[in-house]
Amino acid sequence: DVAYTAEPKFDGTSISLRYEKGVLVQAGTRGDGETGEDVTVNVRTIKTVPLHLQGKGWPDILEVRGEVVIPKKDFERLNAEQLKQGGKIFANPRNAAAGSLRQLDPRITAARPLSFFPWGLGQTSKPVAPRYSEVVKHLKDWGFRTTEFFRVAQGADECLGFYREMLDKREDLPFEIDGVVYKVDDLAARERLGYTARAPRWA
Repeated sequence: DVAYTAEPKFDGTSISLRYEKGVLVQAGTRGDGETGEDVTVNVRTIKTVPLHLQGKGWPDILEVRGEVVIPKKDFERLNAEQLKQGGKIFANPRNAAAGSLRQLDPRITAARPLSFFPWGLGQTSKPVAPRYSEVVKHLKDWGFRTTEFFRVAQGADECLGFYREMLDKREDLPFEIDGVVYKVDDLAARERLGYTARAPRWA
């Protein structure tokens, strides 16, 4: 059986964080997949984004990709506060997260209850680990908040079991999700599988 990583698909805004020698130097939105917006100043205000990597062993260049989300309870509080101040009401936590990242005043972003969860790597100056499940452990050591619902699933049956578990817990999760994601754990196998024109074959 193939080993897959299984995790919730957070319903937020995707961003990419670039670290050089352990220091956050740039943060960008995904945009159209080729060109995004530079949101470095605002991302620096998110408490779950480390400005300096902790621990040791990280590559000189490390690009961490992940999702900026707003917890459900914080979203309700945010809308209540917006209503009280005569501001804009957000339709859902994803729109609120996206709008918060695009603020011209980083103090507004800092006041918003944003959290960042990594879900992958981009460019690295050296390999981090042979398996993505090991990458996640490194990210945790380096100061990132990882989801408690991350699993390694062996074969299709365990993948379906994870799906049922998330379906049962969905309403009680602190964050909005719009599905679950499975990825081949072996990073060398991912390289061999490659991509279609629109998506990875390994996820």
